Amino acid sequence: MTRVRSVSSFPVAYPEPNDDGNTRHLLFVRVEADDGTVGWGEAITMFEDATRATAQLVEGIAELVVGSDPLENVATWRRVKRASWWYAHRGGVAAFALAAVDIALWDLKGKLLGQPLVNLIGGAERERLPVIASTHVFDESMEREAERHGRYVRDDGYAGVKIGMGKKGGTRLGYEVERDVEFVRLLREAVGPDAMIMMDRGASLVWDFDTAVRRVDAFEEQGLKWIEEPFEPDNHESLRRLRGHCRCLIAGGEREWDARGFGALIDTGLVDVIGCDVGRAEGITGVLRVIALVEEADDVWFNSHAWSSAVNTAASIALSASTPRCLLQELKPLENPMQHELVTEPFAQHDGFVAVPRRPGLGVEVREDVLAKYRLT
Repeated sequence: MTRVRSVSSFPVAYPEPNDDGNTRHLLFVRVEADDGTVGWGEAITMFEDATRATAQLVEGIAELVVGSDPLENVATWRRVKRASWWYAHRGGVAAFALAAVDIALWDLKGKLLGQPLVNLIGGAERERLPVIASTHVFDESMEREAERHGRYVRDDGYAGVKIGMGKKGGTRLGYEVERDVEFVRLLREAVGPDAMIMMDRGASLVWDFDTAVRRVDAFEEQGLKWIEEPFEPDNHESLRRLRGHCRCLIAGGEREWDARGFGALIDTGLVDVIGCDVGRAEGITGVLRVIALVEEADDVWFNSHAWSSAVNTAASIALSASTPRCLLQELKPLENPMQHELVTEPFAQHDGFVAVPRRPGLGVEVREDVLAKYRLT
């Protein structure tokens, strides 16, 4: 019987072109079976301190994983989750560690069985997903930024764009109502009448209700598909008021950690699109529980928040394809180290769609030399 032989972690720091070249951090986990088969996982730790802390936790988790049957990966997930009760109740850094190990175990299981992840989790509802370009703006010229995003749709074929506000750089979206409104007007002109537009407030900003409504009203005139996290997650009163006012979808959930947290959010009835990151929300096993809650609710949508590496993207596409309650898949449009250098065959959209991976496991081959190149020391 095959057993897990080793668990190791690879913290990295890399420049992200889609975020104006700012340094981002991720933690990768490598799980190897005693026959030499390797599975890869990832946690979207983002910051250096969280990345180092997660790597330390993975070292502790390893003793619960080594020697286990990789085909009994969900039992291992439960065992690890139970062991972290004291320091990880309802989430925290341990959820990152659990996510990365869990993704790696699913990848290993698929490779051992010769099956793609999407088959292991129940099968695909469809073979490809609509793709939007998910990115940030940073040039001081709104006209140049609008035109750049217009090219993603007109020239590259993306089905739409999602813009994160409150980011570094000269564009300064999210700070001034009139400037934000003008940008979205320019953006609509650039992408054309049919492309989807989503706007994400960004965690660094705090909007009051009046300015949020002014923005959403004006954005809706340009055909806004959804507004993402317009308020802090616990500001239910403002969300409730906005929900009764706007026509577009409201997205949220990026800061939740587990199925209980997502379930409570769904139960409020205030969010239409549940944003969930497999590299944060306890891995594939954890996200499958979230998807089950979305499907039970029937009037909300699942959206995979996949703004990190190709490992996360592979898992996210399979999860998104496994449910009929998914509208689209997000991809970063600019080539970047963790999407294009990391794996031998990077993900790409064609005519506005991305195909579901069909090779065993996650369907990607990770290059360890690239992890060594960007390793956080």
